[in-house]
Amino acid sequence: MRRGLLTLALLAVAPGVFAQDAAVSSQGSSTTMAELIKQGYEIKAAVPNGSKFIVFLQKENSAYACEFASLQNSRCGSIN
Repeated sequence: MRRGLLTLALLAVAPGVFAQDAAVSSQGSSTTMAELIKQGYEIKAAVPNGSKFIVFLQKENSAYACEFASLQNSRCGSIN
């Protein structure tokens, strides 16, 4: 139940995150969460990790994890 509420909360703020494409750019990678969503990746889970959140996105056999310390400090990377 808690995980579902967290996912809903992240989805509620997601449109604002996607609108700030440059602010959500990843550090050390050229992939942003907005680009992944445009490519058809879907948010599958979101979990807290200390003061950060980890969002998992998946499309077929490919998956990414995006770590959010804040809306302006995020990074995404392939996990397979």
